[in-house]
Amino acid sequence: MKDLFGKAILDYQTNNNPEPIITETSISDTDEMDVGYLFRDFKVMPKIEQKALQLAKGKILDVGCGAGSHALYLQNKGYDVTGIDISPNAIKTCELRGLQKAFVKNILDLDAFNEENKYDTILLLMNGTGIFGTLVQIAKHLKQLKSLLKQNGQILIDSSDIIYMFDQDEDGAYEVPATGYYGELTFNIQYKNEIEEPFPWLYLDYNTLQNACYANGLQSELIMEGKHFDYLARITI
Repeated sequence: MKDLFGKAILDYQTNNNPEPIITETSISDTDEMDVGYLFRDFKVMPKIEQKALQLAKGKILDVGCGAGSHALYLQNKGYDVTGIDISPNAIKTCELRGLQKAFVKNILDLDAFNEENKYDTILLLMNGTGIFGTLVQIAKHLKQLKSLLKQNGQILIDSSDIIYMFDQDEDGAYEVPATGYYGELTFNIQYKNEIEEPFPWLYLDYNTLQNACYANGLQSELIMEGKHFDYLARITI
């Protein structure tokens, strides 16, 4: 992994001539992302993210924390919050921004038998289901997240039903691929003329998430729906 996403974040933090991140998926053309968006404060965050941060309580884990904006907001509110990300450059940025607990970690590598790794709230935001990668990986991730929850703990996760990105036939039915799940995408990232290895990224409609939770001994509640097929869910034991 070249960690280009993290490199862009660190360049922005250190004023090292940051450039837009170029993204492309298996079902969409190239797009430019302004890295500064990852440094936004609470008042300009999407309503779904604001709601998740308002619902956060107790000891908090921010999974895929990126530049640390969510974790820093909660830390400034007085919460005990830990940010983890697989990007070393993103974690370095979080530390530079003042996040006291920031670690290069994959959620699947956290030891659930260590009491330190038990949380009241686990956040997965900015399409939190993305880290699952594919449908077959959902159960493994949900079981791990479940094992990291304290009693009465909660997982707050957002995603989008990307069915809207597919054409409809004359009867209104969406023309989704005949094989696989339509929310399973391959993501490509370019930054400063470097290209990251393509990686799987999962967008999950709410019903599929709810069914997966039920199959793994979890309860799911739809907290909020956005204006564009996006939603926030709360998962509990």
